[in-house]
Amino acid sequence: MRAIPLTVTAVAAALLLTACNGGGGSGSGSKNGSACRIGGVSLEVGAASVAPAAGDTGEVPVSITNHSKTCTLENFPGVVLRKDGTSAKLAAQKGAKAQTLKLAKGDAAAFTITYVRGKDGDAGSLAATELKITLPGDDTAQSFPWRYGPIAGQGASTKPNASVSAFQQAGD
Repeated sequence: MRAIPLTVTAVAAALLLTACNGGGGSGSGSKNGSACRIGGVSLEVGAASVAPAAGDTGEVPVSITNHSKTCTLENFPGVVLRKDGTSAKLAAQKGAKAQTLKLAKGDAAAFTITYVRGKDGDAGSLAATELKITLPGDDTAQSFPWRYGPIAGQGASTKPNASVSAFQQAGD
């Protein structure tokens, strides 16, 4: 008779520990109430350091300012480059480590898109026209025009030679 109460107690304890996890370990961000949302923040694509010629590296800064209650940025931003029906999701920069940032109302953060410029008209380059950004834990995307030239492909135009940095605290 004692086996059943001990088993029930063990299962209940395991469930309690699982519930305390918070779910922040996934690569795409957790779906929690504290995640920063596109509707509660403003995104701005800043003045870029444009790659002038094929093979050169360029950087495009993106800033995020919170206009609502305190929210959290964890993991990496979602960035997709698109042209017509072709889209490519950018990977995190090699060696970059995600950090969790809490943004109070008025606080800002930033990340950088780094890319290698491709040759104009090259089938292996992605001549992107649109940049779509999502925040971890939010599926809503905000679109911006891509005005920085074609992105060199890594074997194919759907694998652009571009990446995103981790979020960094911005401002004071």
